[in-house]
Amino acid sequence: MGILAGMETRVRYAEIRPYTVPDSLSELTGPTDGFVELPIDLDWSQQRRYDLAVDKDRRRLYETVIREAMSPAELTRFLHAGLLLQLWPSLWLPPRARSLWQEKFPELRWIAA
Repeated sequence: MGILAGMETRVRYAEIRPYTVPDSLSELTGPTDGFVELPIDLDWSQQRRYDLAVDKDRRRLYETVIREAMSPAELTRFLHAGLLLQLWPSLWLPPRARSLWQEKFPELRWIAA
């Protein structure tokens, strides 16, 4: 019997969960100011309205959209490339989501370092 005999191999959902990544950062042309209200399929919390003038709201909006978007259209509707680059180092994201975005867009790795 090997050392691993009887041990279960567990895979966390976060390690296999699909995340949507756009083809290009230039596609991200969402709002840069004002209020943004996410549809319930992206954000099922009670507070789905975000004020882009408030740093905490901006970060929460971007974290939520990156985690929950199921199509590139959702990313382009709510995210803006300039704001994403600015916020990237401070976003709290699942490691796999961060990795997928940074693999596709190496410039995100450089600003996160």
